[in-house]
Amino acid sequence: MRVALLSGGVGGARFARGLVAAVDPAAVTVIGNVGDDLEVLGMAVSPDLDSILYALAGLNDEERGWGRADESWHALETVSALAGEDWFRLGDRDLGLHLLRTQALRAGEPLSAVTGRLARAAGVEARILPATDGRQRTWIDTPAGSFPFQEWFVARGHRDDVDGVRFEGATIAAPGVLEALASADTIVIAPSNPYVSIWPILAVGGIREALAARHAPCLAVSPLVGGRAVKGPADRMLARMAGGTSPAHVASCYEGLIDALVVDESDSTAELAVRAVVTRTLMTDFDDSRRLAETVLAAAA
Repeated sequence: MRVALLSGGVGGARFARGLVAAVDPAAVTVIGNVGDDLEVLGMAVSPDLDSILYALAGLNDEERGWGRADESWHALETVSALAGEDWFRLGDRDLGLHLLRTQALRAGEPLSAVTGRLARAAGVEARILPATDGRQRTWIDTPAGSFPFQEWFVARGHRDDVDGVRFEGATIAAPGVLEALASADTIVIAPSNPYVSIWPILAVGGIREALAARHAPCLAVSPLVGGRAVKGPADRMLARMAGGTSPAHVASCYEGLIDALVVDESDSTAELAVRAVVTRTLMTDFDDSRRLAETVLAAAA
């Protein structure tokens, strides 16, 4: 079974780890969000791609939810001591990956090629693809003004209410992305924030159209449990931009793109326009992630 997964954020990375335990990892293509990408101290950082890579390689920090396990922060401490830009936290182990990526990109290597090479070096069997090799950036429109995603999310602690989300750049999908969607037996949208993790992927030229024209079943996993986000501002954004936090409001973000929505057993499926798959969606450990992935795949069969 060939599976294509659209993924962003911590929830997406955790689900990806469970997915490669449920099927042959070599049959999985994870298409990652790059709207969150940024430059930090001259380095090219791809937070969502890195979260996927670290999760699939077993290197992620489960407790913190992002970055490398067994991390140290000496380089960042030096930056802080010298009055440098320290609002975006990069650990010492993490820096090695960013240095290699930056060097390769400056030498002209596409992001998709760099990501594949780094994943293979880390022992990852699944294919990790950025949605695009182009420069894409997510902007958040709020009552306080418009901000690049990471400035709103990290520097401002995503405290500002969101009036709109928009995406700049990247009109061409990375090599292999559209092919992975066309050849997949199952397409899954991970339990990620629809607006800032999945919509940037859909904004890349050809991807939304590929999902709309799909032959394989496409299932989305709701990022909410009991109408609340497990982590991050997804519930606040849905309440303000979609009018509520029910499964129906989540499904409205993917209108015409999904055949079913996987929802937590604590949520109501009333007024849901697509098929509901009800299960326990909270992923507190690896076993939870694998069980959820197995449920999703069984529902797609």
